[in-house]
Amino acid sequence: MGKIYVAIIAAAVALGAGGPASRTLGTHGGSVLWLAFDPLAKGNTLASASRDDTVVLWDLRPGRPQPVIRTIRGHADDVYAVVYSPDGSRLATASADGTVRVWDARTATEQLVLRGHDGVVRCVRYSPDGRTLCTAGGDKTVRLWEADTGKPLHTLEGHQGMIRALAFSPDGRMLVSGSVDKTLRLWDVSTGAEKGVLKGHAGSVESAAWSPEGGTLVSGSEDASVRLWDAPSGKLRRTLSGHGGEIDSVAFRPDGKLLATGSKDQTIKLWDAQTGELRTTLTGHTGRVESLAFSPDGKTLASGGGGKDFSIRLWDLP
Repeated sequence: MGKIYVAIIAAAVALGAGGPASRTLGTHGGSVLWLAFDPLAKGNTLASASRDDTVVLWDLRPGRPQPVIRTIRGHADDVYAVVYSPDGSRLATASADGTVRVWDARTATEQLVLRGHDGVVRCVRYSPDGRTLCTAGGDKTVRLWEADTGKPLHTLEGHQGMIRALAFSPDGRMLVSGSVDKTLRLWDVSTGAEKGVLKGHAGSVESAAWSPEGGTLVSGSEDASVRLWDAPSGKLRRTLSGHGGEIDSVAFRPDGKLLATGSKDQTIKLWDAQTGELRTTLTGHTGRVESLAFSPDGKTLASGGGGKDFSIRLWDLP
């Protein structure tokens, strides 16, 4: 546990004529559960969280003989999530050890430890203005914290099972959470009030994201479906089918036009976010696709593997 095995593939592999090409950045010693690009590094720095109890910072610039910038250790169990603050100065991590930790993104110095959840913490997110941290996990609660001090602000209750997905609206006023209870819940961030419950999935909600323009919510489920919801009303717009297994990860490209979904079926699918049309299917992982992240310019998609595939792949998108 905690040991990083770095393997670099020098040549990019083209997946079909004119299709996206991928290269393997490196591997963890366990499933890669979350990926996040540094918002200020022009897509050149990527953070990854893993079941090997570590977070790794990677240098994505081509030709680097050693892509690992730094390995962050401190958690005593699986690290489920890692996110950058909007200004890129901090990293927040959530772990099965029951803690959320905040780190200086440049030095990896630990700055805060947030305790309060009863059990595993599956999710952590910064609000768009960077003032609030949101966390959720096995105790069925969503918790809001003052980002600079770690002071508790609100505890949101309503879910009947572990919470596995969390996302802020682009304006930071709303929050969506997804649970093994098969529902998504909408919350008012300022008051902590529940604003709606979205039902329709036949299995646990494993992933969720808010579109960049704020009008659409996407959720991925154990039932192998991807659902697009109208954010203001909570009404279902469409269901995307095609994956052959649980949807572990979803991500919008920064321009909001493309949606990426990663599945237990070992594939990534790219969809037109407006029409729901399938654009292409990316293959190469030899295990489930646990995590996805687009670079700030939208030209690169990073994916993290699970099962027996602990690799991080980079896909060059047209």
